[in-house]
Amino acid sequence: MITVNDITMQFGGTTLFENVSFSIDENDKIALMGKNGAGKSTLLKIVAGAKKPSSGNISAPKEAKIAYLPQHLLVQDDTTVMEEASKAFSEIFKMKAEIDEVNEALTVRTDYESDDYMKLIERVSELSEKFYAIEEINYEAEVEKALKGLGFTNEDFNRKTSEFSGGWRMRIELAKILLQKPDLILLDEPTNHIDIESVQWLEDFLMNSAKAVIVISHDKAFVDTITNRTIEVTMGRIYDYKANYSQYLELRKDRRAHQQKAYDEQQKMIQENTDFIERFKGTYSKTNQVQSRVRMLEKLKLVEVDEVDTSALRLKFPASPRSGQYPVVVSELTKKYDEHTVFQKANLVIERGEKVAFVGKNGEGKSTMIKAIMGEIDFEGKLEVGHNAKIGYFAQNQASLLDEELTVFETIDHIAVGDIRTQIKNLLGAFMFGGDDTTKKVKVLSGGEKTRLAMIKLLLEPVNVLILDEPTNHLDMRTKDIIKDALKDFDGTLILVSHDRDFLDGLADKVFEFGNKRVKEHFETITSFMANKKMESLREIEK
Repeated sequence: MITVNDITMQFGGTTLFENVSFSIDENDKIALMGKNGAGKSTLLKIVAGAKKPSSGNISAPKEAKIAYLPQHLLVQDDTTVMEEASKAFSEIFKMKAEIDEVNEALTVRTDYESDDYMKLIERVSELSEKFYAIEEINYEAEVEKALKGLGFTNEDFNRKTSEFSGGWRMRIELAKILLQKPDLILLDEPTNHIDIESVQWLEDFLMNSAKAVIVISHDKAFVDTITNRTIEVTMGRIYDYKANYSQYLELRKDRRAHQQKAYDEQQKMIQENTDFIERFKGTYSKTNQVQSRVRMLEKLKLVEVDEVDTSALRLKFPASPRSGQYPVVVSELTKKYDEHTVFQKANLVIERGEKVAFVGKNGEGKSTMIKAIMGEIDFEGKLEVGHNAKIGYFAQNQASLLDEELTVFETIDHIAVGDIRTQIKNLLGAFMFGGDDTTKKVKVLSGGEKTRLAMIKLLLEPVNVLILDEPTNHLDMRTKDIIKDALKDFDGTLILVSHDRDFLDGLADKVFEFGNKRVKEHFETITSFMANKKMESLREIEK
């Protein structure tokens, strides 16, 4: 059992959370939930030992292994895939090297009676006992098995990690975690940047092969599938539910209803007593009663109602001019980078008002097709953007393109025109930038807050074709619901690249699947597409 004991974390006078305690048992699969900025990633880093709390501690058995997958990968670029994955056994390799080193020292020393010599004997005994207790493993074979299970081929093993996309680097890190067989796995947004097939593999691994897991994820379907417990971080404290995410939402609704009722009753009682004090404070016969009520109010512990859920807010895209019948027509499109062909003779037609999803493995050409539509790259074949098509484009790196020296308010104020200028504060509030948040500089915002701000900028553009490349990475579930509802009401054409099944569900009515250098059209929703994919052999599709 690993225990979090009275953890408090403060940043520059602000308390992120205070006196937080909970225990993690062997088969706990925990979703760590809460809005952006509540402190989820910080709490995970503290459990991982990557950050020190202001007070409190983590206690764990001496031999417990904790493996941590951060939101931003730290894979080095100067190693091969095989070398990087083999780092899973670095502690064992270090132990073996130290045993050899100490044995070598013992063979040349002659001070058999000295304290130093006895310390060396004790050290080599201690290390040997640990080392030989580990069952004999063919490390190279284990690394190969893990990498192949994650989709790597023999040819990939000696390629540099720098040659791989973020999703594939994530798999290298996951291979290292798998090989360590840790007692606790900590995952911060593991489904960002990995394709739907990898998400399914990860779900299977976490449910069937992992011990305890704590995960931060905004992928509702993913957390619902793998978790049996939900810990919510809110307003500096936590709530612990023995339930998965969907069940937790219902329980949280009940909790807030009870809080609101208790709050309303307390406010009524405070008002009645305040009125009594005001009315009789100069009346001699009531002095004791007045003083008694004053003391009672001074000692009263106020009922707090947790943060209000803003997902009921509705946003509308600004009215846009009507585009031609076919905003995007692609004929026999081929894109190559040197010898590497991304896709060959691809064809797709998107009609006005259609909402389509681009899905497929990482590196199969989804973002490349969008760059072709945007005119950012050259290609062979024909691509037509239709008459009067006004495109709004949200790229994966959109948040990093913001001016870091501007405040949140200035960022929007600089691009807002017309009547919307009077609504900027309301718009920012709808995306959870309230009060003092609007005066914060962009450079101090979290990844999720920057993504929200970049999305608001896009909402202000009067466009009739929206192209969103991974728009939900780093967004919390409430914000995703707000955007999803706005997109459902959007009367233009929508092209979505996303690994988030829950976000795509009910939004896209056609799927373009990218794979094996081609683009395949599916006239079905993402839910039907996923159901059919599970019945097909994915290897067969790739042939």
